[in-house]
Amino acid sequence: MNPRERVLAALRYEQPDRTPRDFWAEPPAMQRLFEHVGHHDKDRLLDSLGVDVRHLEASAPAEREVGDGLFQNFWGERYVYKPTPWGPMREDAKGALTGASRFLELESFPWPTPDCLDRSQLNAQCARYEQHALLYGFADIWQRPALVRGWEDMFLDMAERPDWVHFLSRKFTDFYREDYTRAAEITNGRIDLYLVISDLGTQRGPLISTAMFREFIAPYLKEMTDCIHALGGKALFHSCGTIWPFIPDLIECGVDVLDPIQPTCPEMQPENLKHAFGDRLCFHGGIDMQNLLPKATPVEVEAEVRRYCEVFGTGYILGPAHLFQPDVPPENILSVYAAG
Repeated sequence: MNPRERVLAALRYEQPDRTPRDFWAEPPAMQRLFEHVGHHDKDRLLDSLGVDVRHLEASAPAEREVGDGLFQNFWGERYVYKPTPWGPMREDAKGALTGASRFLELESFPWPTPDCLDRSQLNAQCARYEQHALLYGFADIWQRPALVRGWEDMFLDMAERPDWVHFLSRKFTDFYREDYTRAAEITNGRIDLYLVISDLGTQRGPLISTAMFREFIAPYLKEMTDCIHALGGKALFHSCGTIWPFIPDLIECGVDVLDPIQPTCPEMQPENLKHAFGDRLCFHGGIDMQNLLPKATPVEVEAEVRRYCEVFGTGYILGPAHLFQPDVPPENILSVYAAG
């Protein structure tokens, strides 16, 4: 099988010739890995690891500095950069609409339009990765709105000003529906997976109730998955944390693939996920980023990778349980793909 055939087989719950693989890393982790392998050619690196998925990129407007070391992106998310030995690492701060006390402040904010993304290189990327499965996008329907609003204010809005939450989620949903539609048209329907993001869980349990999920997230997620399916793609939904209570709702909303299946509690272990949902949902990721990858030996990493591949069998794409972080030794990153 070529890489795309391998991924598509997994998405159909068929047995590929081997477990398909994906890869993503924070920039400092990528720099550390490049230093280890002795070159800075990303395609060469991914080919050597047998990675089957390539992530298409549409350039976004440049960030701008809005304070002493505080940066803001085109959505109004704000963050600082903390140093690491391999380069700066983003750390989120309170967003541009934190503290807004009038609905007019939300309405008058300079919201971006889908025109702000430069998709001119998408066709060239498709041609370069003709044999690979293609993933596009960074749609968010709740978490990034919360970063712009500020987490504390967002939670208060959900209880006291629900129309504010719906306004924010509507802005993001409409933007990304149009973005994904344009990307599909430009690439003639070549994109296989479209990403939707909203972190719903902590290490110990959900961030919100299922009732709040159904009011504030499910309608917008369903719009996104309906759009993705109409474009001929599959919906890859990303949420960190313990999100077991939401999984039936995610399936009902049309999610095809769940990422990163962070192993934070017994319910989120591969055996339980496969048993409960393996005939209705594909899985992506799972290799522990908090304890295993930073601290284990390469042999231990390989053993855990084999466990995930064997337990999930069909309907699984191998990858880390979040982007590779800079505290992960390069040898352990290489071991993920040596064993998969």
